[in-house]
Amino acid sequence: MAHQPTESKRLLSHIIAEWACALKYEHLSPAAIQAAKLFWFDSIGCALGGSQQDDAKILLKHYRAMGGGNGSATAFVSGFKTNPVDAAFLNGHMIRAMDYNDIYWKADPCHPSDLIAAPLALCESEGLGGKDLILATIIAYEIEMRLCEMGRPGVREYGWHHATLSAFAAPIAAGRVLNLTWEQMVSAMGISASRTFCPGAVTAGKLTNMKNTVDPWAGRMGAESALLARGGFSGPEHIIDGKEGLFAVFKHVQYKGEPATFDGEALLADLPNSTKSHYRILDCGMKSFPIEALSHAPLTAMMKTIKEHEIKADDVTEIKVEVIARAADILGDPHKYRPDSKETADHSLPYCMAVGLVDGMVTPLQFKEERVLDKKLIPIMDK
Repeated sequence: MAHQPTESKRLLSHIIAEWACALKYEHLSPAAIQAAKLFWFDSIGCALGGSQQDDAKILLKHYRAMGGGNGSATAFVSGFKTNPVDAAFLNGHMIRAMDYNDIYWKADPCHPSDLIAAPLALCESEGLGGKDLILATIIAYEIEMRLCEMGRPGVREYGWHHATLSAFAAPIAAGRVLNLTWEQMVSAMGISASRTFCPGAVTAGKLTNMKNTVDPWAGRMGAESALLARGGFSGPEHIIDGKEGLFAVFKHVQYKGEPATFDGEALLADLPNSTKSHYRILDCGMKSFPIEALSHAPLTAMMKTIKEHEIKADDVTEIKVEVIARAADILGDPHKYRPDSKETADHSLPYCMAVGLVDGMVTPLQFKEERVLDKKLIPIMDK
């Protein structure tokens, strides 16, 4: 089967858009509101550090050269004034740049805070307040996390990056800020997702600066698509479960001899609509280390062990780690044993274990170029 159809037979984009348009700040639970604030504090901290990364500086320089300086939205730290679309991308990238922001992983992984810079930029541009931002933030988390639950298996198993799914969530959050009609929001979803399918190459093998851009770019597309839809530009309403939409194009892909499937009903089940509802944002996690999520468990176990037993790097003859197949594929391919960039290093389990053993910590300092390229770590990675 291609996918499980919804009971109503209505297009999923219609139902999601109607839900988002109907949800108001007064419907949010106190716990969800508090969680949104905490994730914003976490995101701002990530952005402060992210603004100092080389790739963030390159992007800011590029956008300055492209024009701006008197727009209605502001880039973090620099104070650079630009349009809300570019601000959404620059700020989203700063949140993402250190790989330190939040994590949720079911069928697919995601970092929902990659998308919330877009609502912020639009709130600033439109002269809106904190309640509008909190509402859009919770909507972004709700839909992004549900999208990452519906794959059987997830799109990552077929070589696609989860930013492919983010492109469906971002315009919903952005559209809510702009108070779009549900029809406009459907168009925004179609506009955004039509041009943001992303291959997994950005996080496979040797990693580059592109790793930290693809989800923020989905956020950027969400902002621009919502603005376009508000202006009357149309997009395909069948982008999820209609003709040649997401479900249809993946049904041709085989996984263990079976076609890819998506659970459309799970995407819609119990969408929250009151203070008594459970909001997905409460299920999202924060990171302890600025590294790929699947490295956290083995690194935490090792750091605890070496601290308790006062183990030094010279005492270790072998480091043995058992992980799931997906972790081995992402974190242990040949490039990860000789990382030559921050992006490859923070997705390298051998590097993270080696530098944690030697330095006794894994922080943004461990991903500076001179540390990543330190050849003294190679023998330890090879253990």
